[in-house]
Amino acid sequence: MLAHLLFIVYRRLTMNDVPLDRGAAVEYASWFKALADATRVQIVTLLARAQRPMTVGEVVDAVEVGQSTVSTHLKVLAEVGFVLVERRGTASWYRINQECVECFPTAADVVMGRPVPVTP
Repeated sequence: MLAHLLFIVYRRLTMNDVPLDRGAAVEYASWFKALADATRVQIVTLLARAQRPMTVGEVVDAVEVGQSTVSTHLKVLAEVGFVLVERRGTASWYRINQECVECFPTAADVVMGRPVPVTP
């Protein structure tokens, strides 16, 4: 669904010199804001490279930041959809949202007025 939205926005941008519509601009801004912190970038790359769900404790050990700070960052990343949360009993497991990560470079291209990259 998100990929379809990006295509529509891309087509609008290539048809004339109008700014990005407000809804898309707000969505993209929330993505960029979520990644405007070095620890959150570390968490996203950790989860993307691990390719498996991880507990808060595992993330804390990897990024060497306190548990409450990591939990706060994971909440921010989950709110924008970069991270998905699965509850198992009393534990929460976090994993990368692959669909969101795949759309992010396209979103950056759309915002910058560049053609959407062709996926193989």
